[in-house]
Amino acid sequence: MILAAAGPVEVTAGLLLLLLAAGMLAGWLDAVVGGGGIIQLPVLMLVPGITPVQALATNKVGSIAGTTVSAVTYLRKVKPDKSAALPAAALALVGAVLGAMLATVVPEALFRPLILVVIVGVALFTLLKPSLGAEAMLRFPPDSVRHHATAWGLGFVVGVYDGVLGPGTGSFLVIGLVALLGFSFLQASASGKIVNWATNLGALLFFVPAGHVIWPLGLAVAVGNITGGWLGARTAIRLGSGFVRIVFIVVAGLLVLTMGWDMLSAVL
Repeated sequence: MILAAAGPVEVTAGLLLLLLAAGMLAGWLDAVVGGGGIIQLPVLMLVPGITPVQALATNKVGSIAGTTVSAVTYLRKVKPDKSAALPAAALALVGAVLGAMLATVVPEALFRPLILVVIVGVALFTLLKPSLGAEAMLRFPPDSVRHHATAWGLGFVVGVYDGVLGPGTGSFLVIGLVALLGFSFLQASASGKIVNWATNLGALLFFVPAGHVIWPLGLAVAVGNITGGWLGARTAIRLGSGFVRIVFIVVAGLLVLTMGWDMLSAVL
């Protein structure tokens, strides 16, 4: 048993092994297209005595470990648009800090219906446009103000979302970079890792000093994320944008089912 800020949290060897496995699968998924939080966060919520904020905070420890490894792996093989991604990452960090602060005071139920509608729309949009993201077709010149402003705005909005909720952040980044900027799915995954790393860091800058992270659990999912992140990035690089697109559609479907079930359970 661990004494956390909000009370005692029970930790067993079996639970740590489950979190290690969940972290590995989440890390692989995050590296390919994002959305690992739909696996990792629900497993953390199963921990006896844990609060939603503690689960969200602890989830970020694993996520930042995985995105660090997958980002480095991508950068060795795929050239991201750093002129857009780095400033977007900075704004995403700011947004994630604000989102983490909101997570402690704003009911999660207020956000879920809106996010569910967005995910359904994005999934349908991707299904109905098979050529979307197969190759890079930039909407604006890469050195233009509109190109950079769109990337930066996307980074900030997704950063706020990641701080408040988290699941699907990487997927939102990928589809945003594909649909709004015209990146290929593979290039969007590589650039998205830079921004996603910043959102995880921003959330932790608030959660760690506030004492919300449960470190034994966080380290367990971190080890899994590191392994899964390395494998996932190599898989995406080897199989290309078509594979990433398929995984994205599957992840979007899982997000819809997960959030829809949570909302239905709350009503019933």
